[in-house]
Amino acid sequence: MTWSASLAPLREANFRYYYLSRLVNMIGNAMASLALAFAVLKVTDDDPAAVGYVLAAHTVPMVLLLLWGGVVADRFGRVAVLQFSNLASAVSQGLIAALVITGTAELWSLVALSLVHGIVSGVGFPAMASMLPSVVAKEHLQPANALVSLARSGIVIIGPTVAALLVVTVGPGWALAVDATTWLVSGLLLGLVRLPAVARRSAGASTFTELREGWSYVRRTQWLWVVVLGFSVLNAIHAGAWFTLGPARAKETIGEQGWGLVLSAEAVGLLLMTLVLLRVRLERPLLVGMVGIMALGLPIFMLGAHPHLLWLVLATFIAGAGTELFNMGWNLAMQEQVPDEMLSRAYSYDALGSFAAMPVGQVLFGPLAVAFGFTDVLVVSGIVYVVVCGLVLLSPEVRRLARAPEEQPSPAAA
Repeated sequence: MTWSASLAPLREANFRYYYLSRLVNMIGNAMASLALAFAVLKVTDDDPAAVGYVLAAHTVPMVLLLLWGGVVADRFGRVAVLQFSNLASAVSQGLIAALVITGTAELWSLVALSLVHGIVSGVGFPAMASMLPSVVAKEHLQPANALVSLARSGIVIIGPTVAALLVVTVGPGWALAVDATTWLVSGLLLGLVRLPAVARRSAGASTFTELREGWSYVRRTQWLWVVVLGFSVLNAIHAGAWFTLGPARAKETIGEQGWGLVLSAEAVGLLLMTLVLLRVRLERPLLVGMVGIMALGLPIFMLGAHPHLLWLVLATFIAGAGTELFNMGWNLAMQEQVPDEMLSRAYSYDALGSFAAMPVGQVLFGPLAVAFGFTDVLVVSGIVYVVVCGLVLLSPEVRRLARAPEEQPSPAAA
């Protein structure tokens, strides 16, 4: 794949507007979580429990509404649903910012507005996840996904630093105002995307009927449900072992600064693999992706067995590269193989399996570490992670799923 082919998606007007919309939105999202946490601490006199209440108020309705969001996106069109979600998010985040800036925010108001934001996020997420095939030709899906990943990786590296700078210099309220502005700009840019009108085959069908159609499709598509089922376990392990136990284990071994280097190495691995995937075509997306994501078990195992900084940095660099391999492989499999009229619902079932498992790991792994020790829990978690990836690869459909032919025609309608 030449550099000209890698940048080909940017020559399509719909993709350019969508890409700019995602880029602006990702900039805001990179600031939002940090700014919101400090805003809550400011309002509640540094009560950490209050931060949990506000974050949960966003997460719980988002997870609960994912399936309905998939139905809505497939029924009414992804651009319209995502634009509504972005503009509603601009309003909710803007109100939070205004309350914090004016000094009138209270915990109940932050919880209520985060609840609203979680609702519109749940409705909009499946539309966002499934929109790329609507705005770019199928033969350009891999470079299009790589360009989005490249932007995300760069923003993940610099976004939190910019957010922290805004919080320190002008306050968390103004950082949240920047986030609200990015939601607004993102929504307006989506208004420039021009797609054919939505044609629904099941006109008049109820939400429950369309949910059942989506579930039936997932259930009879082996590679889809096998990977989703596998990741319900993998995400629980990753959230619990790496993100919950990881900082505490690092504090007593490689130190806080060392942990920062480890996480940065993962981000660099993601970024460099994205550059590779701009040039190299994946032919067996799920086979390569599952082998790649298997590498995440290595740093989990090493953090428990032998937490040496240099080896952990190398392991997380490899794991970051493997993570990007899976992300690309999964998106290509979904975007090329799932029928367009079913794509948002398929992504909603995928997201539900992923998001619902993460709190389980966050809750369980702390008590497990207390009962059995950090070393044993992390070592076993790393081994189990690799074993689960291997079990997913036992599925012939996962191993054999191939890319769509390069000569596939132009973008499908949303």
